[in-house]
Amino acid sequence: MTQLTLLDSIFGGLVLSIAALFMLFGIGKLSGISGIFYNLKNSKSPSEHWRIVFILGLVISPFFAHFLGFSLPSSIDVSWPAIIIGGLLVGFGTRMGSGCTSGHGICGIGRLSMRSVVATIIFMSTGLITVFIVNNLLSSTV
Repeated sequence: MTQLTLLDSIFGGLVLSIAALFMLFGIGKLSGISGIFYNLKNSKSPSEHWRIVFILGLVISPFFAHFLGFSLPSSIDVSWPAIIIGGLLVGFGTRMGSGCTSGHGICGIGRLSMRSVVATIIFMSTGLITVFIVNNLLSSTV
C-alpha cells in the first residue's frame, strides 16, 4: 500500500475522473463526498436515494480491491482517540471550507472553479505542513 507507482496514481486518477464524469453527466450531481453525506439526511424522495447507494459503494468497495490485485493494510499504528480526533477535525474543516477534497479537488478544479483551486491549495498545503510537523518536529520530542 505504501509502494505506489506512477502508473497506480494515473490509474487511480483516471478512475476517479471517470466516476466524477458519470455522476455529473449521468445524474447531474457533483461527487463531493461531504456534500453527499451531509445531504443524506434530507433525502426523502426516491429520486435522492442515489446518495445511499453512493455511500454504500464507498464503504464496500475496499472489500473488492483484492480482486484487482490490491492489498489493504491489516492494521494501523494509530490509536482510536487519534482517529476520532482526526475525523472530527476533518469534518470541521470540511464544513468550514464548504466542501471536501473530492468536491473541490476533483469536481471543482475539473469545472475550473477558482474557489475550488484555492481551497485545494489550502487543503494540500495544510496536509504537507502537518505531515512535516508530525514526522520531523513531534517525532523527535516523543
